[in-house]
Parts: sequence; structure tokens; C-alpha cells
Amino acid sequence: MTAAQGTVTMGDVARLAGVSKMTVSNVVNNRPGVSEPVRRRVLEVVRESGYRLNVSARTLRSGRTGVLGLAVPHVNSSYFGLLAEHVIEEAARRGFHIAIEQTGAAAEGEFEAIAQSHKLQFDGLILSASGLDPQDQRLVGGGIPMVMLGERDFAASFDHVAMPNEEGTKAATEHLIDRGCRRIAIVTGAVRGEDVNVVTRRHHGYLAALLERGMAADAALLEPLDAMTAEGGRRAAHRLVDSGREVDGVVAVTDGVAQGLLRGFADRGVRVPEDVRLIGFDDIPEAALMVPSLSTVSPDHRWMAAKAIELVAARIDDPERAATEHTAPFTIVARESTR
Repeated sequence: MTAAQGTVTMGDVARLAGVSKMTVSNVVNNRPGVSEPVRRRVLEVVRESGYRLNVSARTLRSGRTGVLGLAVPHVNSSYFGLLAEHVIEEAARRGFHIAIEQTGAAAEGEFEAIAQSHKLQFDGLILSASGLDPQDQRLVGGGIPMVMLGERDFAASFDHVAMPNEEGTKAATEHLIDRGCRRIAIVTGAVRGEDVNVVTRRHHGYLAALLERGMAADAALLEPLDAMTAEGGRRAAHRLVDSGREVDGVVAVTDGVAQGLLRGFADRGVRVPEDVRLIGFDDIPEAALMVPSLSTVSPDHRWMAAKAIELVAARIDDPERAATEHTAPFTIVARESTR
């Protein structure tokens, strides 16, 4: 499906899609009042015809560019790659494009992403915050419509979409208990009581499950990672086995760490699940392909992406609306590693 040779106009798109120019304008400018089937048809014609909106002109008329920023700690992470894919898809449904920024999980990188969003005139920003201090005064009056992802508590200052960290890890630990595990280790980052982050929240979920099931927490079963990576997980598995600690179940803070644990246990001749059962968190695409396939906490990634786009669009339309907090639903996916 293509328009005639030369520059594709809004009129060309309207003719190809069988709608009025006003409908095309409403779709590309992300205005309400267009049914979802018509919106999808127009966007398909836009993609196939090569139509390009005059962003400078639209910005002058409406003050909007149709671009949202997505700032994540690392772009080479399986989890954040999966999240970005869903965010891009959900944004397209509402007529937005996504620009991705890498922050390095550091506060300065996250502030730089906010500053760039202002400089490039993005309509809004979805920020996976790892290093930002919610009390940092630089966040006050930021001006750009922004939705936070992650574990930090921003005290209702920003719309927030959170992972089910405590609930999910509690369910993961209970999953191991239900399969007969009684010496359950947790392999995670350094746990510091005053911090509020993915490590502390998931550790709290692990402890809550033990308490609810009448099992005492044993400090010897907390294995801190020297790096939150697969290689860090591999080294942690070596330490667990080499120390002689009795362990029959392991909760890994992420699927990436669990992947390293699988390798590390294999290095030492420890079989999963025959000798030790293992469960991760995130349900990255690779989890189903590991050997054995990995049981995991599976947050609804598409729900999170859709909610983040919904919230940032609402914030663009009404900057004064009250901030809201949302936690993603999840399921436990039982695979071979806990059979």
C-alpha cells in the first residue's frame, strides 16, 4: 500500500485509510474520539505509506511532539529489553513514539534523562528509577509529565507503576516450601535495612513467607551477590556449595542471577532440581529455554507497559491530576527447576 510518488500528505493517508483528514489528524496528534479499529488502520497506513508528520509545525501548534522518553538502567538487560518492547507497542496504540535512554542505574544518569527529555521536548517520560533519592529537591517542579517505574517510594509525588516485589518473592518462597524445601537460601544483592530497593523488597517477601509458614530465618542462608549478573550468580552458587551449607531450595533475586546459579551448580556437580530446587523472578524469555527450564515469578509486563503509557498520557492531558500508585499482577510459572 503506497501513495503516489513524492511526498506523502495527510490527504493521501486519509484516502488510503478511507477516513477524513480530520480523523488522520486526530490519530497522529493522539486526540481522543477515534475508535481503536480506526486508529489502528490509520497508523498502519502511516507506517506503510511512509507519511511523516511535520513535527516542528505540530509542536508550534500544539506544544507536543508525539514522542515519549523511556529511561532504563541498562539496555542490554533481558528484562528491560522486554519492557521496552511492550512500551513501544503500547505507545504506538496511542500514537506516540518512544525514545530510549540508558541511565546506568545511577542518580545522575536519571537526572540527565529528565534534562534531555526537557531539551528534546518530549511530551513525557517513563523513568525506571534506581538511584534517585525521592527527597532530592531537584525533582520538585520538574515540569515534564513523568511516570516512575521501580521500587522507590516517591510519596505520591509522581505516578508510579511498581513490580510485585514483596508479594511475588513471598509466593516464590512458598512455592519452594510447598515442594518440600526446608533449607531455602536467597541469593540477592547486599541487603541494607535503610534502603528501599528491589533487593530489600524481595528479601522482605522471602522473610514474610518463612514467618507465615513457621520457619525461622537463618542468616547463613542469605547469600549476597558481588554483582547482580549471571556471572555473579555463578560465583554465588560456587560459594554456597563450597561452604558446605545445607540448602535444598534457592530463591534468586532475578532470572539473570538464576541463570548463573544454574551454571554454578552444574560446575560443582549439584543437580537442579534433584539436589536443589531453584526459582527466579521476572520471567524473561530465556527462562523457558534454560536447562532445566526455570520456574519464576512472572509479572504482567504488558500490563505494566500499558499502565505506564496510560498514566503518562493522562498526565499530559491533565498536569494537575493527583498521582496514583499501581502494582503489577503476577503469576508463578512452575517449570522444571522446581518440579
